[in-house]
Amino acid sequence: MNQDYHFMDLAIQEAIKGRYQTWQNPMVGAVIVKNRQILATGYHQHFGDSHAERDAISKLTFEQLSNSTLYVTLEPCSHYGKQPPCADLIIKSQIKRVVIAQVDPHSLVTGKGIQKLKDAGIEVVTGIRANAAQALNYFYTFFYQHHRPWISLKQAISLDHKLGLTNQRTAITNSKVYEKVHQERSDYQAIIIGSNTAMIDNPSLHSSQVSDYPPIRVVLDRRGRLFKRPDLKLFTDQSQATWIFTQHPELFSNLHNSWVKIFQTDGTIEDVVNQLTKVGIQSLYVEGGAKIHQAFWQTGLVDELITYQAPVLLGKDGYDAFTPDNTVLFTDLKLKQLANNFRIEGKLSHV
Repeated sequence: MNQDYHFMDLAIQEAIKGRYQTWQNPMVGAVIVKNRQILATGYHQHFGDSHAERDAISKLTFEQLSNSTLYVTLEPCSHYGKQPPCADLIIKSQIKRVVIAQVDPHSLVTGKGIQKLKDAGIEVVTGIRANAAQALNYFYTFFYQHHRPWISLKQAISLDHKLGLTNQRTAITNSKVYEKVHQERSDYQAIIIGSNTAMIDNPSLHSSQVSDYPPIRVVLDRRGRLFKRPDLKLFTDQSQATWIFTQHPELFSNLHNSWVKIFQTDGTIEDVVNQLTKVGIQSLYVEGGAKIHQAFWQTGLVDELITYQAPVLLGKDGYDAFTPDNTVLFTDLKLKQLANNFRIEGKLSHV
């Protein structure tokens, strides 16, 4: 059993190699062992490409695979998607034992891959390093368990709870925070801002990690004001997709940028989240401003609050960050110092 943990740890390390490139697929790693010797490793390298099991199996001969043990961080699939079923390939390879860390939360897979292997006479062990494997794909797991994206609300505030100076771009936090936020964005599939933030700050919303799937820039523009601002980076920077949610899509009829997509919405946060869920977006990083923060908070859909705080007072010329109506309890609080700034992360108690 101790060997199972050791080899699963190696499979988890393999899975991490696919970070930032698997998009809406989970990160998965695999290790094939025979007579206590590692014969091959594999991982899911890119969205739509071979799964980890197939990657590892492809490196070995039939003779090597026969009577071996496969360690895999997520339950092998049993259905046809972008790739054929991995369970079928495992059975065909005459692997005699499969050790699985996490049961796949996706309803197309959950338990079906395991049962298919068992029905073929393969010994199956589950739950080895399950928590570590789940942490690899936290947003993926949450999405398929709760049928909506994980939502993190991020704010950068002063000591007097201000977001910035009125009607002008204001840099409150330091360069360490700037670097951390750009890295943090990379872990999410979409970044959300409001139209005021788009017009005042004119952000590019870039992330620091190189990826074929950078986060989608989502802008909530209920009144359609951005159609008057084709100069904004959201419309001129082609490096990331921009999705505009508005009640007036006709205002954008003359916009022909291939990386910009217009969605019609009824103006509610719930509708935006529902539409993003339907297209498979598993995680949202809500950057603001204050009205967007307040609107998201009131829905009860926020799962995590990330606050960056700087030692500065903006006074009466500053505009306030959002304020909850009730007392809020957090779990799993984390505090980190970034030079003279602080990062405070807390999950909401409903999570």
